[in-house]
Amino acid sequence: MAAQYQDIEELLRRKADLNARLKLLAYDGTPEIKESGKERYLYIRKRVASKVTSAYVGKYSDELYNLLLRNSKEAKEIRKELRELEKKLRSYGYNEHDLSTIVLDNIDFARANLKVNIYDQAVLEGVATSFPQTEEIIDNGKVNGVNANDVQKILNLKHAWEFILDEDVVASKSDYYVLCHIAKLVNEGLLRDGGRIRGVPVTIGGSSYEPPLPNETDVKEKIASIINKDNDEIDIGIELCLYCMKTQIFLDGNKRAAIIFANHYLIGKGCGLLVIPETEVSQFKKLLVNFYEGESSLEISMFLKNNCVRRMEA
Repeated sequence: MAAQYQDIEELLRRKADLNARLKLLAYDGTPEIKESGKERYLYIRKRVASKVTSAYVGKYSDELYNLLLRNSKEAKEIRKELRELEKKLRSYGYNEHDLSTIVLDNIDFARANLKVNIYDQAVLEGVATSFPQTEEIIDNGKVNGVNANDVQKILNLKHAWEFILDEDVVASKSDYYVLCHIAKLVNEGLLRDGGRIRGVPVTIGGSSYEPPLPNETDVKEKIASIINKDNDEIDIGIELCLYCMKTQIFLDGNKRAAIIFANHYLIGKGCGLLVIPETEVSQFKKLLVNFYEGESSLEISMFLKNNCVRRMEA
């Protein structure tokens, strides 16, 4: 049975915490006492790769010896818990992968452009903040003269972007569970159960299009079929984005979730970013309404590919 993505995220967060604790231990290994003449000395013995090493710590004292014993016990407990976490992650079908250089570069590229990306997405959502105000909210969590909902939307965009830029998340496949967790993050504090597939009808402002109720199985299969196409990866990312927008999978935040979900896919492929710039928002909205009302996706897809893909190369 497929695990909810938030369960996997919580396991990965706990794993990161445990690894951090392990690194912070002053002494990691089994204490041993060596004698030389009338003096006693403390060493830490541990296995590194296939070799057993012994590192000098200091002259023996009860205080130091007890510290080494406590560190050794804590390290064993941490490693035991890490093994249990790894077992749970494997049971969910999660496997850790080494990321390629181009993917790591794409993560850095996204981080370097994070504030601009969030600002452009906020403009698309009708959030009336200037770039300096958006930057202040991202850095400090608040700014004078901006209503609470707009501040929450910007902070939620920040959290969702941070989520997809985590290396473990980048290594995970782009699927329905990732999408639902992104939707939960962009709707946090604004909508209850914001990551749950909608079960009521919705209307779209400025359009006569009434999206049918989504079916979870159909959505899962459609996302998988798009990703498995033998197409250019930029085209796949754009199709994912447009499918999620038109289907209106969630009660709110569909454009926000769709764009970030498409970026999860593109970053994992090292293909740059998909962001609608402030200068292109008006034209994009016109094309999106036309797409909703039955026009082919060709025009809006070409518009996105030509005007909204930020590539890493100069």
